[in-house]
Amino acid sequence: MKLFLTGASGLVGSAFAQAASRRGHHVTGIVGSFAGTLPGVTEKRTLDLTDDTALTSAVLDAFPDAIVNCAAVAEPAQCDADPARAQALNVALPATLARLAHHVSAKFIHLSSEQVFDGASASPYSLQSTPKPINLYGRQKLESERLVHAAAPEFAITLRAPLLTGNSLSGKRSLHERLFADWSAGKTPRVFSDEIRQPCTASNLADLMLELLERNDVRGVYHWAGADTLSRLELARRIRAHFKLSETAAPITSVTRAEDPRGASKRQATLALELKPLAGKVKTPIETFEAQLDQLIIPAPFQAWYHQA
Repeated sequence: MKLFLTGASGLVGSAFAQAASRRGHHVTGIVGSFAGTLPGVTEKRTLDLTDDTALTSAVLDAFPDAIVNCAAVAEPAQCDADPARAQALNVALPATLARLAHHVSAKFIHLSSEQVFDGASASPYSLQSTPKPINLYGRQKLESERLVHAAAPEFAITLRAPLLTGNSLSGKRSLHERLFADWSAGKTPRVFSDEIRQPCTASNLADLMLELLERNDVRGVYHWAGADTLSRLELARRIRAHFKLSETAAPITSVTRAEDPRGASKRQATLALELKPLAGKVKTPIETFEAQLDQLIIPAPFQAWYHQA
């Protein structure tokens, strides 16, 4: 297949490009300012994704069999800091890509988020659960879902993804990489003991995306995540233990939501997802957190610190 991939330098985008390349697909990877090498990308293009004219021209020039949207402003704090840019990339961009997918009869995969839910339920959220986002990022993702499936109902697949682990091209994007950044800078990350997440690796999500593109029987909105639900505190502790770091070299401060009510007001307490109907019907495995840890490497920017820690 000819694949048109936005966000090709990001955590999921780079993992998807490599998975697609291994299966022999042609990947046109779209980046913004990233100047490095993109493993798995057949053709790299630099593009302002907020420029509809340039984006339309690029899609028509590539005339892909599928469009995969991994571009987003994915940090809630960044959405709050620059809501106009977040709206352009989180809402307007996927809506435009969906219209283009419909125009060229291309399959379309769009990434949404677990954060369309409010996190108030202890039970996993199913596809029948009513979305109720509590922050701007979640509201934008929910709006993008509606626009995407209105524009290309016969071509679009939306995956609501969880907190992601893995190894990014920059070594600074994923969960363990951010912990390393704090530790190497002499900082003590504050992590919540009562916020529950259900992580999976970016590569696992990428494998699922590719599998769904290679099938002809899947359309609509679906959930995907890992096998285990863990507190952010436990996630951080297990990452530290996996890399055999001491508590002195890699300190962690445990906090509760009650101790930070202002921050908690825009953070979900429990985000667990019911994975049916994909679970059991796809070949892509649901990963345990232990399996995710086995894939993590020491981030390149912090290797010197690590070997001295």
